[in-house]
Amino acid sequence: MQITEEKNALRREIRALRAALPEGYLARAGAGIAGAVAACPEYRAARTVMGFVSTPEEADLRPLLRQILRDGKRLAVPLCTGPGIMEARLISGLEQLAPGRYGILEPPAASPLIPPEDIGLLIVPCVTCSPGGERLGHGGGYYDRFLPLACNAVKIALCRAALLEPVLPRECHDVRADFVLTEDALYACKG
Repeated sequence: MQITEEKNALRREIRALRAALPEGYLARAGAGIAGAVAACPEYRAARTVMGFVSTPEEADLRPLLRQILRDGKRLAVPLCTGPGIMEARLISGLEQLAPGRYGILEPPAASPLIPPEDIGLLIVPCVTCSPGGERLGHGGGYYDRFLPLACNAVKIALCRAALLEPVLPRECHDVRADFVLTEDALYACKG
């Protein structure tokens, strides 16, 4: 229980820090992060990319999602199917998305299911992460349950540099990202 409390306290701290950052920085950093994903060799090598539809507190990934489609890659985004459970669903355009759980845009339930093992690159959101690939999510457990299923995917966590933490509390079920990408740097997390 102590690690859970520590994580919740850190989430509150990082969210307060993010709220205090200038909007100009947040926009520039978000654009830098989104643009840098498409420049990664792991992105170029992936046939199927799973992104996410960002919330207002995350980097705006809509330009990247459009780029994925323009590059002729298969684009999967999460569909929440129950508490803490999500699936990768194929979309062909952002106009297919509609508000789902928590008001986050999601694909329709009838959109094609992508098996997690078919994902080549998985772009992972977070509240914060460490350069070592430890990630602190939003607390719903969706990615904690999904990441182990996407065993073939290269996992890139996105985090603004100002929100990066040197070390994070970690539990046995937490899956490290292979890379952490900020607007300033790409950290390789696994040797």
